[in-house]
Amino acid sequence: MSRRKGELTASEIDRGWPHQIAQREAMSLGQLGFEQAEFCKKNRLLRCERGHTVFYEDEHYNVHCFATKPAAEAFLERFGGEWFDPRKRGKGVNWNKWYKGSEGRRA
Repeated sequence: MSRRKGELTASEIDRGWPHQIAQREAMSLGQLGFEQAEFCKKNRLLRCERGHTVFYEDEHYNVHCFATKPAAEAFLERFGGEWFDPRKRGKGVNWNKWYKGSEGRRA
């Protein structure tokens, strides 16, 4: 996977914004996505502008990444979702798979 010069990598996001919330894609699109962005801005929640997208059991999830746990908890309480552990994201050609419920990454 290539990226633009200066763009954050997934590992840089994981280091800088380690508290992550996964939401079904439909819960982060359109007006809901705008409301989430405004909520984070208004409450000064340190959310990464670029998050992750993962796929689990025929569903796409957007992963919102926060610098602090209280920020992630506030977002979770307001908009729902579930905690996401970056160690359960796939690697290589499986970079977009979420191995939810498993002990860790798979090949």
